[in-house]
Amino acid sequence: MIHSLFLVNASGDIFLEKHWKSVVSRSVCDYFFEALERATEPENVPPVIPTPHHFLINVLRHRIYFVAVIQSEVPPLFVIEFLHRVVDTFQDYFGVCTEAAIKDNVVVVYELLEEMLDNGFPLATESNILKELIKPPTILRTVVNTITGSTNVGEQLPTGQLSVVPWRRTGVKYTNNEAYFDVIEEIDAIIDKSGSTITAEIQGVVDACVKLTGMPDLTLSFMNPRLLDDVSFHPCVRFKRWEAERILSFIPPDGNFRLLSYHVSSQNLVAIPVYVKHNISFREGSSQGRFELTLGPKQTMGKTVESVLVSSQLPRGVLNANLTPSQGTYTFDPVTKLLSWEVGKINPQKLPSLKGSMSLQTGASKPDENPSINIQFKIQQLAISGLKVNRLDMYGEKYKPFKGIKYMTKAGKFQVRT
Repeated sequence: MIHSLFLVNASGDIFLEKHWKSVVSRSVCDYFFEALERATEPENVPPVIPTPHHFLINVLRHRIYFVAVIQSEVPPLFVIEFLHRVVDTFQDYFGVCTEAAIKDNVVVVYELLEEMLDNGFPLATESNILKELIKPPTILRTVVNTITGSTNVGEQLPTGQLSVVPWRRTGVKYTNNEAYFDVIEEIDAIIDKSGSTITAEIQGVVDACVKLTGMPDLTLSFMNPRLLDDVSFHPCVRFKRWEAERILSFIPPDGNFRLLSYHVSSQNLVAIPVYVKHNISFREGSSQGRFELTLGPKQTMGKTVESVLVSSQLPRGVLNANLTPSQGTYTFDPVTKLLSWEVGKINPQKLPSLKGSMSLQTGASKPDENPSINIQFKIQQLAISGLKVNRLDMYGEKYKPFKGIKYMTKAGKFQVRT
């Protein structure tokens, strides 16, 4: 299975390594560094890199590459999923998964990796089990451990490890019983020059924060579950019940977890929440170009589009941009030719616009193609696919919990071609 794990930072230095079966030399990462040099963007490194004696499987999270070394044939997605689980665990323990946080908690990191992988095979990857095995670091615990020489490793075997519900520990008690669910959707779209949609799809997740006493059994139903295709569940979900009734039935883990992730790919179901009116033109033989851009909301059910950021990579021949925004601020970098416009909220009564001229190099030929426009935005209390939670019921416990549902839509790779 997994022989070794190397952590590589943004500047290409290996700052942590862990070996399970046998020590693999650091020189094996040279193949990874070659692939990194060939990649145009950091995220374009191939996830699986074959070498004469090993396979290198990597993921990039928080500007850190997690590179696993494999010697035999293994399903790559199995390893990739495990690496993502490692990152999520570090984030859960330390609040952030950065190089500094990992170096500050290096003892806990090695203890976690030792428990998560046994002789190269995944063992305990559930957060609840790990937190009983290895206590999360606190300032007080760190001081006590330094003075007494003790470790964060717990004395007893976790109660959940041997049960049929390994993701939930027994004897959970809360004074306030609450269950919150966040439906977060990310829309990826390419819009052509005339405003027609070329491609559009939605990646959605339902994140949960459940703090309930005892061993509650929850059911969550949707108004329109048929919208969802390509669904991936947390292991706690009873799949047979979902297949038969399209109802999520589960005993939840304690704390934060991702209940499901889904994909909506049929274009007629994907509403485009913003439109762009644009006029970007360069005249042959002229040293001036025209730049006009107006944003507006559409199909947002009356919700406000906020945190809007527009960016565009202008042609190399552009020397400067002299623009006037009706709201927000813009910056133009004359070296990278990147134009950024921080819009903020879109007011439907007074649409934000950015207008002005661009200076071109004298004698330079007209650019071959117009720049594309990338947009980032957020819409609170709206799931753009139309997904809605119908009801949440609890069985197996007598008390009444407090329940809350929140929706959010944000832009993924949202591009408008001009």
